[in-house]
Amino acid sequence: MTAPTILAGQTGTSVADEISARLEKHARQAQGALAPETERALRRASAAFTGWAAAQGVSAIPAAPETVAAYVDALARQRLRPASIRQAAWAIAALHRAASLPDPSKTEVVRLALKRMSRVLGSRQHQAAPLGEIEVARILATAGKDLPALRDVALILTMRDLLARRSEAVALNVVNLQFTDDGSATVLIRRSKTDQVGAGEVRWLAPRTVTQLRCWMAAAGISEGPVFRPVNKGGVVGRMALNAGEVPRILKRLAERAGLEPAAISGHSARVGMAQDLVAGGADLPAVMQAGRWKSPTMPARYAERLLAGRSAVARYYERSGASKA
Repeated sequence: MTAPTILAGQTGTSVADEISARLEKHARQAQGALAPETERALRRASAAFTGWAAAQGVSAIPAAPETVAAYVDALARQRLRPASIRQAAWAIAALHRAASLPDPSKTEVVRLALKRMSRVLGSRQHQAAPLGEIEVARILATAGKDLPALRDVALILTMRDLLARRSEAVALNVVNLQFTDDGSATVLIRRSKTDQVGAGEVRWLAPRTVTQLRCWMAAAGISEGPVFRPVNKGGVVGRMALNAGEVPRILKRLAERAGLEPAAISGHSARVGMAQDLVAGGADLPAVMQAGRWKSPTMPARYAERLLAGRSAVARYYERSGASKA
């Protein structure tokens, strides 16, 4: 975490220097403590706030509660997603905690601004378009057979089987794979969003996925190290792991090639699609939570809410009574 701009005239020089020193010390102490995705989100949100504060001529840190409330209102006027605005408030809070300063986001004026934002924009989050079995069939038929296509197909199938977040997919290493005689494989997911300490969890890959994974690894000459890697225009495979930011672009490209609408595809699309397929196949929410490493039923229930509606008490009543027939 880098020290944000502290405007002269708002904070004395000696105080500004002390705050900067605290932030730099915290950054050193926090190295390796946060997931890369969390660090990137914190940097982006912090930079956006400090830039806005500079433009307004107010102090970013320490920030007055009224400043934070005004920032929330400004983001709401831009029609940003509620989750993005809440993430902005989280980043401001994190900055102040790092500098050992009172958290302005906990004050009543900021709490009211966030409630106001929720009433105006709603609290329902936009959901990524699913890449379910039907979409995957179209992707497999249109992806092609060149080296990037082999990687991309192996990636989407692996992400579906593991219900993997993009950070988990690109972190996959050959040593984490164990192939079995029946054509399937097991994978050790060493670390995830809900397993920051790295206890690790083992998950299963279907034979179809393993076949595509083996094709990619053989064509790319991968026998150790990262499984998913960049491929340049000359067809040269990199040594380092694929950047997590490339995953949404790969999924969008596969979708577009298959004649699907790419705009709503994200790095979560394979995860959403498999969660929906599992529920459609009869899996209950605890089983889906276990497969996707969710600690709460909120997100899998959200992903599969239309399917679950068909199993609701009302739906079962009409099914039993026969009264649903026209």
